[in-house]
Amino acid sequence: MQVPIKRFIESVPGGMMVVPLLAGALIATFFPGTPKFFGSFTGALFSGALTILAVFYVCMGASIDFRATPYIVKKGGTLLAVKVGIAIVLGLIFGRVLGEAPVAAGMFAGLSTLAVVASMNDTNGGLYMALMGQYGRPRDVGAYTIMSLESGPFLTMVTLGVAGLSAFPWQTLVGAILPLLVGMIIGNLDREMRDFLSRAIPVMIPFFAFALGAGLDLSKVWQAGLLGLAMGVAVVIVTGIPLFFADRLTGGTGVAGVAAASTAGNAAAVPAIVASANPAYADAAGPATILVAACVVVTAILVPIATAWTARVIGRTEETDAEAEPSGASDAVPAQRAGSR
Repeated sequence: MQVPIKRFIESVPGGMMVVPLLAGALIATFFPGTPKFFGSFTGALFSGALTILAVFYVCMGASIDFRATPYIVKKGGTLLAVKVGIAIVLGLIFGRVLGEAPVAAGMFAGLSTLAVVASMNDTNGGLYMALMGQYGRPRDVGAYTIMSLESGPFLTMVTLGVAGLSAFPWQTLVGAILPLLVGMIIGNLDREMRDFLSRAIPVMIPFFAFALGAGLDLSKVWQAGLLGLAMGVAVVIVTGIPLFFADRLTGGTGVAGVAAASTAGNAAAVPAIVASANPAYADAAGPATILVAACVVVTAILVPIATAWTARVIGRTEETDAEAEPSGASDAVPAQRAGSR
């Protein structure tokens, strides 16, 4: 008898991140003594998030090819710059108002500069590539090889520093990106190592998600309710509109930009890593993890809808343009196909 566990988990938006995270949080909330009671390897599963993430980023780096085509560099670099640029602007604004601490009470309880920056900085790569495979062009899929540099806490730490908040020692900044760089070097020196390490990326997601969840108290989750929903919607709108126009400026239809307006599942790990590097963010890390996890779910639902709508509308536009100007027909074909799906 086979139980479709994987199929069920993947039916939940951001399931491989959200379901294990929720499982860890449930155990931590109702059976908080479990790690200490069992100890050994079982206990390590509850407390090993940073170690698992270090390995995860090595494998992620190995999947990035230095020999990307000029189009991929231009497209991916532009979307990366816009996404991170928006996070920097918001970091400056919220940093002036909130500093490092989260809002203590009221309907915005738990909101922090850390939560805002972490939710805006990182794109859900799997979602982006799946949407580009359906609505975009093959070369747009490859743009994520550049955008994947968003992964991890490095750019979030840089953004918080630019915002004038607590700075991080250079060793901490280098240490945050070093596993990714080591992976990139290994993967580009040996293609077989790239294939070998890349296969481990999806496998490790549920494990570090579980360990992160084990540090959450679900009695406080209600605080993320409407606020988490609002933040998810804000990620799609605030990043989606500039990304749409950035994509158009680099020769795209705008669909790739909308597809990138999401929050990556591994972004939920960033607040804990940032807090471990700088205790000034310790109070904000827990609520920020919950809010970012909420953004993962909300954007995973909204972005496919927004992308499909954009592809349908742009497809009609390109079709009209193609009829008026035959020389542009070759560029219109992908958009027409995208709009018909």
